[in-house]
Amino acid sequence: MSKDKFFIIDFDSTFTQVEALDELGEITLQDDEKKEQILQEIKDITNSAMEGKSSFTAGLSQRLSLLNANQRHLQQLISRLRNKVSQSVSRNRNFFNEYADNIYIVSSGFKEFITPIVTEYGIKEENIYANTFEYDENGNIIGFDKENVLCLDKGKIKLLEDLALEGDVYVLGDGYTDYEIKEAGLANKFYAFTENISRESVIAKAEHIAPSLDEFLYQNKLPMAISYPKNRISVLLLENIHPQAVKLFKNEGYQVETVAGALSEDELCERIKNVSILGIRSKTHVTKRVLEHANKLMCVGAFCIGTNQIDLPACLDAGVVVFNAPYSNTRSVVELAIGEIIMLCRNITDKSEKMHKGIWDKSAAGSFEVRDKKLGIVGYGNIGSQLSVLAEAMGMDVYYYDIVEKLQLGNARKCNTLKELLEISDIVSLHVDGRPNNKNIFGPEEFAAMKDGAIFLNLSRGHVVEIESLVEAIKSGKIKGAAVDVFPEEPATNDEEFVSELRGLPNVILTPHIGGSTSEAQKNIANFVPNRIMDYINSGNTYQSVNFPNLQLPELKDAHRLIHIHENVPGVLANINKVLAENNVNILGQYLKTNERVGYVITDIDKAYEKDLINDLKSIPATIKFRILY
Repeated sequence: MSKDKFFIIDFDSTFTQVEALDELGEITLQDDEKKEQILQEIKDITNSAMEGKSSFTAGLSQRLSLLNANQRHLQQLISRLRNKVSQSVSRNRNFFNEYADNIYIVSSGFKEFITPIVTEYGIKEENIYANTFEYDENGNIIGFDKENVLCLDKGKIKLLEDLALEGDVYVLGDGYTDYEIKEAGLANKFYAFTENISRESVIAKAEHIAPSLDEFLYQNKLPMAISYPKNRISVLLLENIHPQAVKLFKNEGYQVETVAGALSEDELCERIKNVSILGIRSKTHVTKRVLEHANKLMCVGAFCIGTNQIDLPACLDAGVVVFNAPYSNTRSVVELAIGEIIMLCRNITDKSEKMHKGIWDKSAAGSFEVRDKKLGIVGYGNIGSQLSVLAEAMGMDVYYYDIVEKLQLGNARKCNTLKELLEISDIVSLHVDGRPNNKNIFGPEEFAAMKDGAIFLNLSRGHVVEIESLVEAIKSGKIKGAAVDVFPEEPATNDEEFVSELRGLPNVILTPHIGGSTSEAQKNIANFVPNRIMDYINSGNTYQSVNFPNLQLPELKDAHRLIHIHENVPGVLANINKVLAENNVNILGQYLKTNERVGYVITDIDKAYEKDLINDLKSIPATIKFRILY
């Protein structure tokens, strides 16, 4: 017969995200001019006691004397604490309900505010052990019940000795007083809970770390609200991705590692092991060889528009979903294009360089307004179409060419061929994607077809322009001015030299691939891509993926969601349903989408199922990846 299991859980900074007495101070001291000073003193006393550096009893008295609290403040405190229950605690109500008889809240805090919070999670009032306040005749809090062992140093040890629990005892808490229970031999295991605060002195003593309640439940095979602890999901972000992305992933509970620059293929092959989510920008290449070293990779996030640096078919074959940010930096690129068009029409760069050398060259020769000029846009996607709107607002005549039929905005006019657009346009701006077929689409013939003295911009992809031809067109005067933001070969880091034949040419603006490098764009991207990735991890949604069949799924409620990725061959769906039928599993909903290479099947089932079902589904021929959500 197996032993009973008992769970001893701390309250402050474990069940809740905060220390309750610190929160009480925020309420009672709100009008005190020394509020911040007093609150810091309270926090310092709390931390000293929690780290085992000072007497808990003395610290408790000191904190209460500083609080100047009254009984009427407690309801406000309870309201605050209800909104600050730890995230992993809040989502695992089923655990608390199922094990209510065996869960004990043992805290050096106070029952008056602990009981209303934890009983809402099914914890029994008789299993709550904490201090109680003492009041004067006006309801002022003047102290605590000194007969309660939990107000004493090593009080939790004394309490556990009195409880004399017969079975396996597990302690979950963030403070040294929680560790002392294990140290005294009264618990089988102590887990240092670090979701809200990480105390070095406690972690140093702990044999087990619980970054969340999910991890504690997972390790001990207890009922969980989610399929897999988020702290076990590793995220690698390269190339100075905006801190907002780091924040979002960390808030979700993922383990996040960042690298400032790009990684070479060899370096990435070494670093990709055990990584579940990879975030890159334009310099890092995700090749088939990299994917062969990726044993846990589920998602790649391109924190930019382009995905030509990613082997999308290889990702598809490996069951790795890729997301990018097709809209987030559109405005930034368009504004740069507009600014550069004006600067090139006015010869600003050359005049500015002369001014820095002390040369006063005041002349209108070769300087033109952009109004009434003909702008030719090659590639009428998100950026090209928005550029047309802003350019038209400045009085330009807009023409565009795209191999795909696009709805023109405003008065923009479509050209049937690229040659037609080049012959018409005073200014040509490229906004095509990075597909291999676009390599060197601009070469000698294209530059020859342009008007003499035209202006040329490339803010799209470096490999779409044959640089030697552009250099020759500038030197010959065929092209009056050019702006280039992207290059066939770009330095991997800011420490490498930029080498190009375009350097030093007149009326040429060179920028280091910064079309989307604005604070607004990078923050937009850093919000968009992680949210797409986390939606896929949490629900299976592949909407807006650039390589996978796109599925938008309903919210998962009171069910298990089976995610099956397989080669697109006949019979897989039939095999999936055969396995489900043989295991007597009831299907609540099923969703299927395929492309030329893979099939993506989502099946929502009743919660009750035999564990053999999972192995059977993984064993279906042509399976690439399988996972379960709940």
